[in-house]
Amino acid sequence: MARQRSMRERVVITGLGAITPLGLTVKETWEGLVAGRSGVGPVTQFDASSFPTRIAGEVKGFDPKQYINFKEARRMARCSQLAVAAAQEALADAGLSLPFADEERVGVLIGSTVGGMELVEQGLRTLWERGLSRVKPYAVAAGVPNMPAHHISRAFQARGYNSTISTACASGTQAVGEAAEVIRRGAADVMISGGVEAMICEVPFAGFAAMRAISTRNEEPEKASRPFEAHRDGFVIAEGCAVLILESLEQALARGARIYAELLGYGCSSDAYHMAAPDPTGAGPVLAMRWALEDAGVEIADVDYINAHGPGTPLGDAAETKAIKMLFGERAYKVPVSSTKSMIGHSLGGAGAIEALACTLTIRDNVIHPTINYETPDPECDLDYVPNVARSAQVDFILSNSFGLGGQNACLVLGRFTP
Repeated sequence: MARQRSMRERVVITGLGAITPLGLTVKETWEGLVAGRSGVGPVTQFDASSFPTRIAGEVKGFDPKQYINFKEARRMARCSQLAVAAAQEALADAGLSLPFADEERVGVLIGSTVGGMELVEQGLRTLWERGLSRVKPYAVAAGVPNMPAHHISRAFQARGYNSTISTACASGTQAVGEAAEVIRRGAADVMISGGVEAMICEVPFAGFAAMRAISTRNEEPEKASRPFEAHRDGFVIAEGCAVLILESLEQALARGARIYAELLGYGCSSDAYHMAAPDPTGAGPVLAMRWALEDAGVEIADVDYINAHGPGTPLGDAAETKAIKMLFGERAYKVPVSSTKSMIGHSLGGAGAIEALACTLTIRDNVIHPTINYETPDPECDLDYVPNVARSAQVDFILSNSFGLGGQNACLVLGRFTP
């Protein structure tokens, strides 16, 4: 059924950039996802030998000096380095020339949960062990969550709308959704949007371990992230970044841009329930999914694929499954659902943006990536999770879910572009 067109500004995706545990480019990441390859392995960025969890989805082989001036890079948190590098790929992919023709009409909106926590950790350790005089002057400033957006803006002289979304695991999805709204209200023609996280350091591991939220399958790291599977034991902490270039359709057509897909709708809601545990009724996610579909003008019957939040936690996966069934009814059993996190782990603020990128490429290639490590079905999770092997399918409309700490829910609807 054709989508009912509205009179509002249409927003399209024209460029993609990614750095993830599966690779340093969009091509490497997508090939890894379709192949069902895990990017999870032993932690190398700090000594995790005393921690109950010693595995993570780390970005491998990243050298910031290949993207950023050495002196500048050393004053940036890892999350900012990843963000600038991914933005560089996305802008080149979109074919946008630098300097921008109208830098005031190019904005930046990035999601990040904690920013450069590793620099804050280092600053505290230096203060306690070596004294105030040895603390680096950028220890705190470089670590705050809005720095990735700042560094992208500075690197590419994007002087328009600039902001940061920090809504835990929903940050990346909400950043992309809000970036589309910026274009729709006429405040920008182009938005550099996405999400990033780089928190492979001690405090996050200690905190999530104390919550018993992360997997302890240390002997088989590649099998640790197992969303919707009966023996799942928590999510895998990961790092990574994805950047999407959003443009008004008018701007994209005027410059002859290649259009990957259209960002049709966006919804967000709150569980209003608990700081960490999902609402077992699924009411909050149902609202976000329903509002995103309504915003897009897409009927439930037209959804071809759901990219699940699917972190691999016992409560979270069951609650998401319940919410999908509440909204979709019997059709829930006919819609393929898969979790990107099964292969790359959970990069919190970066996750939703990486998943939006995966959805965009699903539309381009008509290939749904699998949920790997799906071995034993869970009676509470009884949908079609595209187990272990990618699937060819005609995909025109996608719902992408992100549900996070604090009951933050955000959903996007992406669709195949039609003039």
